[in-house]
Amino acid sequence: MSNMKVFRVRGGRATEIPGASVAVERDLQSLIEANMETMLGIRFLATEYRTGRHRGRVDSLGLDESGTPVIVEYKRSRDQNVINQALSYLVWLRDHHHEFERLVADRLGAVAAGAVDWSNPRVVCVAGEFTYHDTVAVEEIGRRIDLVSYRVFDDVLTLRLIASVAGTRGASSRAKTPTASNATGPGAAVLVQQRLEGAPAKLKELFGAVDERLLLPDGTRMEPQQHYLTYRRLKNFASLRVLPRKEVVAVNLKLDPATVDMEEGFTRDVTKIGCLGISGVEVSLRSRADLERAEDLILRSIAAS
Repeated sequence: MSNMKVFRVRGGRATEIPGASVAVERDLQSLIEANMETMLGIRFLATEYRTGRHRGRVDSLGLDESGTPVIVEYKRSRDQNVINQALSYLVWLRDHHHEFERLVADRLGAVAAGAVDWSNPRVVCVAGEFTYHDTVAVEEIGRRIDLVSYRVFDDVLTLRLIASVAGTRGASSRAKTPTASNATGPGAAVLVQQRLEGAPAKLKELFGAVDERLLLPDGTRMEPQQHYLTYRRLKNFASLRVLPRKEVVAVNLKLDPATVDMEEGFTRDVTKIGCLGISGVEVSLRSRADLERAEDLILRSIAAS
């Protein structure tokens, strides 16, 4: 059972709202598919997608904020098979790059299809409950997997990230908050370190401070992409690039530019110009003082994740 308790407060008196699972599994799937980008930060592509000789149908196919293919599987309550089933479909996905890219092109356009990142496909399992053994098992599998539990409280649906494993490209999943300094592999974490070589000590120190701040929220993961670092909980809330020539640490935040008072040289709208990382508001940090100035914006982006 979920350890989350929800209360309705009226006239100073609290009444507990009991949590429940959905009555029919398909209802959960339909609800999330209709709101997938809002709930999970994933662009919906297809439902009940047939896998041919792999003998099954993928519950949902999607593309996340970093251009990574995503398989989403659902179970209304607890079911250990949800993880095995999702991994089986991951095998199919790895063998059908062109088919998936055609689907992306049909739904999202040729530009999105050309930018699909195949380095570390992702699995999201949504269920009413996961066991301790589930969370241990996904750490040993070595694939990029998120376990997300849900509960329904009257007309409120809650989603909770129970476990998140970075997979073969990212840092060790056993670390609570992997940092850029201990990430391994040919990903952006290494590239960022290379860009810092020979950079002024001030920029290196600033990068460390920004990285530490973005990893502070409980449950945060840093995931290296091809040209930048992404920080996320259930959804991405920040991406980071180092620009040694400008002596700037650029942080993109998941914010609506219309809600931010732009300051020349400090913040700018990158939603319409194309950018590396999150499309939202880019913040250019040149000092610890700038990082402090950006604190409110960072908190707002984290709150939405």
